[in-house]
Amino acid sequence: MNETRRAVLEALADGPVSGPELAESLDISRAAVWKHIEALRDADFDIESGSNGYELGEVTAYNAPAVEFGLEAPFSVEYHDAVGSTNDRARELAADGAADVAVLADEQVGSRGRLEREWTAPSGGVWVSVISRPEITPAQAPLYTLASAVAAATAAREAGVDAQIKWPNDVVVPVGDEGDYRKLTGILTEMEGEMDRVEWIIVGVGVNANIDADTLPEGATSIRDEAGDVDRRRFVQRFLEEFDRYRNDLEAIVPAWRDLSHTLGQHVRVDRPSGEVVGDAVDVTESGALVVETDEGRETVSAGDCEHLRPV
Repeated sequence: MNETRRAVLEALADGPVSGPELAESLDISRAAVWKHIEALRDADFDIESGSNGYELGEVTAYNAPAVEFGLEAPFSVEYHDAVGSTNDRARELAADGAADVAVLADEQVGSRGRLEREWTAPSGGVWVSVISRPEITPAQAPLYTLASAVAAATAAREAGVDAQIKWPNDVVVPVGDEGDYRKLTGILTEMEGEMDRVEWIIVGVGVNANIDADTLPEGATSIRDEAGDVDRRRFVQRFLEEFDRYRNDLEAIVPAWRDLSHTLGQHVRVDRPSGEVVGDAVDVTESGALVVETDEGRETVSAGDCEHLRPV
């Protein structure tokens, strides 16, 4: 967002303020003030003109300026009403050198999930991909996936949903007490780098937010179905703020993930190219790998498709 426009919004957030007062405090002309006010109105900000000056109403818009306004994390936002894939667009931006950009869309028309699975991304959901350029090794990159899961689960819990994390990165809502769940959020992470460094990481997060659960694939749920509609603008802000918090404190990620885990303590099967692992999920390592207690002993699984099994 234009810095002067941001300053106008911040001034309006403190209460009614007149055009001349804005012009003087920002050292711009009254005509420039009017142009910024009109641009903000065009961005769907509710700004009234009264006897006391301009006044900002409740922010209900869902777009880049609205999400950036009040966001306590260093991200710029690129918003689309519809896009093929926020991850694809983020990769284009990353290739051009972008950093700390969140690509946000109301709808995705070419989305995909882990292992190229279908992922429905209609209007009303939260579809966002975040570009980071961290100074970490490739071995630490999985922590960014865990951080995004923690951030998404935290935002969902603040919205009233009993959100937990299924290893490695699905945010789910538990059903019953035997490990069953309904999927709320999918996460797809992509990376570019070399042997000893990461060029960029893109974390793509899809949240079934204000969507009817009966329109989603079997086994999925939505925030609407679990707790009622959420303010998507505030949800995105909280996700970005929590993600930024954890990417700047890598040692805090795994403990937070453990606290939100739905997988630890479950009887699981993990499918991987070298064969399946069946046993009890007992821990995650500091790099995010799953520790499974099998009949032959403990085995550490760094990647795979995890399924919760009925207790034996």
